[in-house]
Amino acid sequence: MTYRICVVCTGNICRSPMLEFLLREAFEDAGLSDRVAVDSAGVSAEEAGNRADSRTLAALRRHGHTDHGGQAHRARQIRPAWLADRDLILAADHGHLNRLRRLAGGEPTDHIRLIRSFDPDAVARGNLDVDDPWYGRDVDFDRTYAELTAAVPGIVDHVRAALP
Repeated sequence: MTYRICVVCTGNICRSPMLEFLLREAFEDAGLSDRVAVDSAGVSAEEAGNRADSRTLAALRRHGHTDHGGQAHRARQIRPAWLADRDLILAADHGHLNRLRRLAGGEPTDHIRLIRSFDPDAVARGNLDVDDPWYGRDVDFDRTYAELTAAVPGIVDHVRAALP
């Protein structure tokens, strides 16, 4: 059985691919890469076919990460059928979470979660949205990177507990 995760943001060029690549690396480091598949998508089609934002890839390089799909990434829009096909859908913010729940059309949505709901500090502060770095500079992409990496251990633990 392969546990399937989809990370979702607006256009699938900044936040969602960044976490997709971070999770691939984390599951590889945890010895789970053969049991977990991670992909990403956007709620919008406006960036469909575009590469990951170069600032996203630069932030990952600045923090010492190797390429776990960044050069090959092409943005795509999530499809309703994917909601039932994934074990965990990770939304970047409340707007995405709400759109995904509507897209589910009445089907169960307990597997659709906010990314930062896996970060105990973010939960304690009550700030569960991942900042959108699109209009920003390197410092904004680094802030988004920090928010995402803080959630990674909780996501890995959650998936590890869900695996048979």
